[in-house]
Amino acid sequence: MKFTDAFGIEKGAVVSLIGAGGKTSLLVGIGYELAETGWRVLAAATVPVPEEQLSLFPAALHANTEPAVISQTLSEARFVVLHGDIVRGRAMAVAPSLIDALLDRIDSDVMLVEADYAAGKPLKAPSRGEPQIPKATTLAIPVASFAAVGQALNDENVYNAQAMIDRCGFPLNGAIRPSWIAQVIRDDQLGMAGVPRDVRTVAFFNQTPMTPYNRVRARIAAKIALRHSTLHAVALGEVRGHEPVREVQRPVGAVVLAAGMSTRMGEQKLLKLWRENRTIIEHVIEQLIKARVDPIVVVTGHDAKEIKAVLAPWDVTVVNNRAYKTGEMLSSLKAGLSAMSAHTAAALMVLGDQPALQTRVVNRIVLAHAEAQHELIVPSHTMRRGHPVLIGRRYWNEILRLEPGLTPRVFFDRFSDHIHYVEIDNDSILRDIDTPQDYDRDRGIDRGERRH
Repeated sequence: MKFTDAFGIEKGAVVSLIGAGGKTSLLVGIGYELAETGWRVLAAATVPVPEEQLSLFPAALHANTEPAVISQTLSEARFVVLHGDIVRGRAMAVAPSLIDALLDRIDSDVMLVEADYAAGKPLKAPSRGEPQIPKATTLAIPVASFAAVGQALNDENVYNAQAMIDRCGFPLNGAIRPSWIAQVIRDDQLGMAGVPRDVRTVAFFNQTPMTPYNRVRARIAAKIALRHSTLHAVALGEVRGHEPVREVQRPVGAVVLAAGMSTRMGEQKLLKLWRENRTIIEHVIEQLIKARVDPIVVVTGHDAKEIKAVLAPWDVTVVNNRAYKTGEMLSSLKAGLSAMSAHTAAALMVLGDQPALQTRVVNRIVLAHAEAQHELIVPSHTMRRGHPVLIGRRYWNEILRLEPGLTPRVFFDRFSDHIHYVEIDNDSILRDIDTPQDYDRDRGIDRGERRH
């Protein structure tokens, strides 16, 4: 995956990289990728850097160079770094205020800023006065390296370990865990320190391992980090690797459709027991929570009070769809999407009467979104569409504009050429419960699956 796609970099962006564990390599990688497409890329550091670091760029100029000369050099080299005075082998910082001023005087397409210092450590907490982020910043990229995992938490291995200990309660010399990295990255006084709340923020976990077990640990850490309300995404990769960004984890929520009248069942099917003294709707919610889907919005209609009462112990948002009797599925989907948090990137449309739902299927669908940035994903089995489906935020307005009385199928037919299908090796995605016979059949299948 290209850096431009992973971080959503557009012309006019001012990108500030902070944290530790690969900032410089990431900045250089982004810069060369953009320059190769013809962009005029300007870079600078608001902290002192080794003089030899300047040789990583096609051209280096003092920040006090005339704007016309900088512009001409950009035309020739495409990628130019600005620096302060050279003092004892170090290029001094370019003041954030100077960067803000230069943006109006130099015709670059993008500005990349190394806005933090970490002494080569894989993980850091900021000291006083750090980081140095220009006010014009539009995208912040907090960086941390998974090379820190397993190392002892002390100043020999990380930058400013005491701040992490004081803030998070980690033990001195304790072996660093992936979840600790997530906690540091997402914390307003640690990894997110100094980042204005209106700045889009995409974290980068560098040196994430390729082995399946450790990659899963990295994904879980990314989802923990995404609990911060202003962190838009977490990219996983290895900046110096063949594939520098392997996937981008974004907040994926779920709209659970639970408004139906259960006419064919003869009673409220969602409240029938399924497994371990839990109802069907609770079992569905449990599978989503195991897949770390968040937020979960349950849309009720018929028997709304009873369903809401059953869901009271669960960490879900319950929304009542008063129009459930007409166009229940579409009106419920609209209600659920409207209740999603502002930073949710995509939502799963989940049937509340589908207790065959499997956590591993949810994970497969979400992973297709993370690895290839597909925005409309439908699971299939033997050429038949199933549920849940993933709908990227870019499509939500299309659904919200559909006329009442229509069904979501109208939307999927309209955008059929946009759909990415994920093949599932069993029929769980096709099975929901409408009748007593369905209930008896699927409950028997469920018990058989658990025995084997």
